[in-house]
Amino acid sequence: MEKTNPVSKTAYYCCGVRMMDAESPHSILGDHYAKRFMDEEGLKTFEAFKGFTAPNASNTARHKIIDDLLRDFISKNEDPLILIIGAGFDSRAYRLAGGTWIELDEPPLIQYKNEKLPSSECQNNLTRIPINFATESLLEKLQAIPKHKSVVVVIEGVLMYLSESTINSLLDTLISVFPKHELYCDLMSAKFFRKFSYKIHEKINSLGASFSLLSEDPKTLFTAKGYIFKEKTSTVRKAVEWGTLKMPLFFLRWFFPTLLDGYSIHVFEKNID
Repeated sequence: MEKTNPVSKTAYYCCGVRMMDAESPHSILGDHYAKRFMDEEGLKTFEAFKGFTAPNASNTARHKIIDDLLRDFISKNEDPLILIIGAGFDSRAYRLAGGTWIELDEPPLIQYKNEKLPSSECQNNLTRIPINFATESLLEKLQAIPKHKSVVVVIEGVLMYLSESTINSLLDTLISVFPKHELYCDLMSAKFFRKFSYKIHEKINSLGASFSLLSEDPKTLFTAKGYIFKEKTSTVRKAVEWGTLKMPLFFLRWFFPTLLDGYSIHVFEKNID
């Protein structure tokens, strides 16, 4: 599989974490599709990340939190549109019932994904859209999507690699095409990165990718665009609660409060009448 975008290689890391969870006796995701994508290159890439117990647990919790948010959104809305930008090896369209699903990512990744897990096997309505984010217009791709009354956008494991100007452009595009939507994304504070993520970032950097969005309060990028901040859920707290991270919660509260709050799933709402 040709890699034109270094971030695409990190998709193997996230997929490997879900594969490892699925193979554990106490899986919280049950993503048995993840293994389909882990070819020789994927397994080799993931090998360097196996020892990062806490980040891996947080990554698994991140995915589970968004799973649960989507299940709730789908249950409350008739035939909602679920748009996943930078989908990587996401398999939610196969694991969650209901909704119309759109996945966007780089052409080589989409081609590989179609070979390993064809959309024809999905019980939901699933469309995969290849896009070269560097040269093609996201606006044009999104404008071609049929309109839906209820829309939720998922941007997972992507924003930390983007510059502030790129994120602003992305949000402007989303708002112009979907004036009313919910947005689920993971955001990391600069303090969290400095204290807890620099070691795994070294591994990620070796794949050719690098964190760019390092703000003390990254949610202000969204509220500045008129998004309403609804809630956030700590990935670390949930990892402890779900047992993927073996550490007493009281210990984290007292000694590592930054660890609890610094990396969370954020829910935003945009509503332009």
